[in-house]
Amino acid sequence: MTILIDILAVLGGFGLLIWSADQFVTGASATARNLGVSPLIIGLTIVGFGTSAPEMLVSAFAAADGNPGLSVGNALGSNIANITLILGTTALFYPLSVHSGILKREYPLLIISTLIVSLLVYFDNHLGQLDGLLMVTALLCIMFWMVHVTIKNRDHDPLEIEFDHEIPANLTMFQALKLLIVGMVVLLASSKLLVWGAINIAVFFNVSDLIIGLTIVAIGTSLPELAASIVSARKNEHDIAIGNVIGSNMFNTLGVMGIPGLIAPGLLPDGVLSRDLPVIIILTLLLFIMASGMRGKGRITRTEGGILLSIFIAYEVMLFFEATAG
Repeated sequence: MTILIDILAVLGGFGLLIWSADQFVTGASATARNLGVSPLIIGLTIVGFGTSAPEMLVSAFAAADGNPGLSVGNALGSNIANITLILGTTALFYPLSVHSGILKREYPLLIISTLIVSLLVYFDNHLGQLDGLLMVTALLCIMFWMVHVTIKNRDHDPLEIEFDHEIPANLTMFQALKLLIVGMVVLLASSKLLVWGAINIAVFFNVSDLIIGLTIVAIGTSLPELAASIVSARKNEHDIAIGNVIGSNMFNTLGVMGIPGLIAPGLLPDGVLSRDLPVIIILTLLLFIMASGMRGKGRITRTEGGILLSIFIAYEVMLFFEATAG
């Protein structure tokens, strides 16, 4: 009976998390638009932050409850799921083409961010407060730089047109603020509910917090990005579909990963340095090769989507056998 309540808490947490994240992003985007902020700036900042808000809040609550392994697993697992599950599934249905020059500037930043985080923790296997502070500071600097470059080079990037179509323009300020506040309140409550249920499931099955974070929690918190990417690709808004993943991974790498360092510094769980970080580095480089246009036009084909999805399945199977063997 207890485990059933925990499972219901996780499922209910996921459902409320997805709904509230959508309300929060819609409300925040509409509020900013009503204040005269350009759709492109909204997309690069508010939408990017909002789609990663579930991971950030789950990470913060888990670390505050003394389960930093769940936080780290959530950050790393979400990055892996974003590239393999989300882009893989989306490309299988709708092969993705990249046109935005902004995204091509973000690829190297994502690679550099991933390598910096790996170097910070590689030599001492420790995620400390200084590491967390450096990660969060780097994220803020990257956001500021991207906004600065975007404002300076107003060349009607294709991404701006896509954001302009997606960001609500017909909501009053009252309606936008109501969605923003309701979304944030439910987002906080559902994150807490999800973390509570996930921790109890980990204890019940005697599975590490890291594994739960890498699998159940990471996949669940990535569902909004999966839905958004498929919908965007179906509307032929390929740059948003890929941009959601790049932006989310940037926030996860520096923001979500930095939170447990700030709140609950300590040694990294076993398997992070030897298994999970190398997988993320390889996948990030693979995404760069596929979508950056190194081979000509940036494009993720159906075949490449199938490869990415196969990697996701293989990784999850590997985690399952490692968990059951332990």
